[in-house]
Amino acid sequence: MQQMSHRDLAKAIAQISYIHGSFRLRAGQVSSHYLDKYQFESDPVLLQQVARALVPLLPPEIGMLAGVELGGIPLATALSLEIGLPVVFVRKEPKSYGTQKQVEGGAVAGKRLCLIEDVITTGGQVISSAEVLRQQGATVEDVLCVIWRGHPQEPRLEQARLHPHALFQEQELAVFGETMEHHCENAG
Repeated sequence: MQQMSHRDLAKAIAQISYIHGSFRLRAGQVSSHYLDKYQFESDPVLLQQVARALVPLLPPEIGMLAGVELGGIPLATALSLEIGLPVVFVRKEPKSYGTQKQVEGGAVAGKRLCLIEDVITTGGQVISSAEVLRQQGATVEDVLCVIWRGHPQEPRLEQARLHPHALFQEQELAVFGETMEHHCENAG
């Protein structure tokens, strides 16, 4: 399968994921549109295209990937399959049964990890996940996401010593989402 251009990938993601209405975001803000990321994460062709597009953004010397629950998990797995790096999965909270782990997969101590997330607005969950991994002895400095919704220089990420790398700024997808909304209004 040939890799889609950046523009074509943005358009494909917007077509399948961009919806209009009134939506409360995780960080508490209200938005007039929403990127239903699970639509592109559950499509095997788009998921593979996204993973391939993320590869060049991956910082060098990364020894392991860490998928953030829930949206980062399919992305981290697909990226792992593309590049052959092992992956761990970071739960929002330790599970209350069995091993009671918060980080599932191999040991992270002494390894440099890159957090993988689907959409970042303020970075709250990636900051929490980075702290959990650091407490287990990992080095975590980089976060890779598909869609960056937040401020370009998010101070919370800087304070947490995390460097974000985004495949798309939300505005890149919004252009296609707004075009689709106008087509729907004109068709109705």
